[in-house]
Amino acid sequence: MWWPASGAVAPAVRIAPKVGRVSWAKGGVLVLELDIPHRGALRLEHAVFDLNGTLALDGALLPGIREAARAVAAVLPCLLLTADTFGTGAAMAHELGFAYQRVTNGDEKQQVVRELGADAVVAVGNGQNDAAMFRAAALAIAVLGPEGAASAALQAAHLVAPSALYAMELLLSPSRLVATLRG
Repeated sequence: MWWPASGAVAPAVRIAPKVGRVSWAKGGVLVLELDIPHRGALRLEHAVFDLNGTLALDGALLPGIREAARAVAAVLPCLLLTADTFGTGAAMAHELGFAYQRVTNGDEKQQVVRELGADAVVAVGNGQNDAAMFRAAALAIAVLGPEGAASAALQAAHLVAPSALYAMELLLSPSRLVATLRG
């Protein structure tokens, strides 16, 4: 892995060589780069997460999410993009080390993904209102959590993970993404 000579500290995350790499983009932003056979390169600069049903249940973070989210945030800038059903989004985003934006519907989620640069965004969610951002994102991971997953989200996703923890693990172990997404 390459890290800038400015003395920046590398995240405490191992990325498999030849499969994925974390590097610094212009402006000091971390980038996760993947080369997926028969699909091409993915250059991810942002991770966008839904909150309720994905990272939380009934307004409380699911077990293990805090630690996993912080590990992902060490690899990619993360944004919690949520309708904030329980009003806990801002506090949870702070706890996770994520940026926070409240939205009211799926079209707004899709617009935020586009504003970030959709071809550099991985989106993670489970709801009907996540399907539009999934269709825009370079990589969309639907989560089968304790609330289930909307069929529209499943159909729009590039892959499905059995939980948010597994979705985050995919970002931390990109060889698994490559294995699943290769053509």
